[in-house]
Amino acid sequence: MANTFELIASSTVGLLGAASIDFSSIPSTYTDLCIKISLRSDRAIEIDDQLIVKPNNSSASLTYVHIRGNGAAATSGTVNRSYVPAAGTTSSTFGNGEIYIPNYAGSANKSFYIKTTSENNATTGYDSMQAVLWTNTAAINQVVIAPVSGTGFVQYSTAYLYGVKNA
Repeated sequence: MANTFELIASSTVGLLGAASIDFSSIPSTYTDLCIKISLRSDRAIEIDDQLIVKPNNSSASLTYVHIRGNGAAATSGTVNRSYVPAAGTTSSTFGNGEIYIPNYAGSANKSFYIKTTSENNATTGYDSMQAVLWTNTAAINQVVIAPVSGTGFVQYSTAYLYGVKNA
């Protein structure tokens, strides 16, 4: 069975920035959701910022497992650690990644992953992978993506929400 991806919605941050990217009114007609991201936080001084992905705009009942590496060293743990570049890194550098949410419309707890890559156009690049469990049985009809420490995303940050169907 082949998977088909259908664009549901897209978001491009404008000149004034945005506190978050919010996909709402997500139809329940797909098997999975896939969000492709290219983001940069406005977090001052720092080279990166963490992301929080909030199903149904909820940050409650989320648990994490992550691994992050830069080719020389790796870290892992059980806290939120998906990263994108911030204001302290090379200007106009965006991190990219993917958020994949299988069985988002089902009635069981939801697990999903966040994969991000960020670099600073110098000597260091980071790759992070995070598994997230949302212990809530509600169908997901909204996904909010926000920076943890910054106040928002800068202009030209983008996100594309796809519905995935098994065809």
